[in-house]
Amino acid sequence: MAKLSRKERHRLLLQRIKENPFITDEELAEEFGCSVQTIRLDRAILDIKEVRERIKEMAKESLGKLKTISPRDVVGEIIDIELENYAIATFEPQLWMTFSNSQMVKGQHIYAFAESVAMSVIDAKAALIGVANIKYKTPVFANDRLVARAELKKKRNNKYIVWVFIKRNSEEVFRGKFILVATDDENKENTGQECRTYEDRN
Repeated sequence: MAKLSRKERHRLLLQRIKENPFITDEELAEEFGCSVQTIRLDRAILDIKEVRERIKEMAKESLGKLKTISPRDVVGEIIDIELENYAIATFEPQLWMTFSNSQMVKGQHIYAFAESVAMSVIDAKAALIGVANIKYKTPVFANDRLVARAELKKKRNNKYIVWVFIKRNSEEVFRGKFILVATDDENKENTGQECRTYEDRN
């Protein structure tokens, strides 16, 4: 990339952070061909918070929109949500979540993250997973920065079909199709869910 003027760099910096709130100072510095210190100075001039503060701020705004799942039950952080449409969440698995001999994150934690973001998109007092068709595509390690997007694809009566895609940077590490069943009082007689989980690690 040709050397940018400060004005042009500031314009692009604002644009990139708007497109991707998770982008780090290191990634921005590499993209713009400048030092991390320059990016930090630019953020200070433009009054842009660092990535963790940006995520916390977005998460705080999103928590009030949750209906099906309590904020304390969320795995990771919901940072953007539109009920009955989509939800976006971030998660950094910790070392204690890994297998001791390989340092790979146990599948149950990735699944819990996916389940959490899938449930968050539902506009119902309560719901549970009826069917899950999931695929782990590549290993995840402690402190990997994961971003999940849940999309509501179809709703019929008290059943919701939600797709969840989890990425590390631009690499997809997990995808799942969930059928959720709303269990509001008026729907209790119509749940009839069959609880199954399919895992395909190939």
